Amino acid sequence: MTRFFASPQDVSLKSIMLETRDSEHIRALRLRPDELFIVCDGSGTDYICRLGQREDGTIAEIINKHPSSGEPSIKCTVFIAYAKGERLEYAVQKSVELGAHEIVLFESERCIAIPRDLPKKIARLQRIALEAAKQSGRGVIPSVTVSQRFESMINEAVKRSDLTFLCYEDENKLHIKNLLDNYFPPLREQEEYEIKSVSIITGPEGGFAPHEIELAQTNDIPIVSLGPRILRSETAPAVALTAVMYQTGNL
Repeated sequence: MTRFFASPQDVSLKSIMLETRDSEHIRALRLRPDELFIVCDGSGTDYICRLGQREDGTIAEIINKHPSSGEPSIKCTVFIAYAKGERLEYAVQKSVELGAHEIVLFESERCIAIPRDLPKKIARLQRIALEAAKQSGRGVIPSVTVSQRFESMINEAVKRSDLTFLCYEDENKLHIKNLLDNYFPPLREQEEYEIKSVSIITGPEGGFAPHEIELAQTNDIPIVSLGPRILRSETAPAVALTAVMYQTGNL
């Protein structure tokens, strides 16, 4: 079914007020009055709806509701270093599709490109996150924000999650699978993992500088390998996030 998002304040007991662009989309789709579509409140609830009585398509009549099935049981924040061109957009899009709860961008010493008009870039990335959330059946729209300095990013990653790890191409001792096997062993029936949130840090095209790795280690952040092949900066977040989702039973 076609999926839309609405603000919680636009949801009433029996109907939902749709945004102008969504009502225009509905008209373009030429949905019949009996055709159903989904409106999500962005807080994890899906509403099964049909067109209301108003001809302008701005009212959705609620038929039923249920928790969104597209939300994982673990909250993953993906910290992604700035990348050039469409690579950053790809990384954000795939992170949302795979279940990221939040995305935080940061500047690393070896970043090749930093957006000139950062507010405009963030607005575009947030739109990409919205469309990816619609396409993948998410129950929330992950936020895209910025951490101004590398040091503040490290502190933020540690504070907001139960487990934080950094992916590094030169790491040859600790593989991501070994780390996740340790923190997320197979569960017995009715058991739950103690760890509810994870921060994943991935670097820029040029890789992390040695002093950045040292800072992460000083903050007791495990440094992990994603395997013997060197991954692109836009591929690493997707691989690391997929590993976490698979290990925790969210794929």
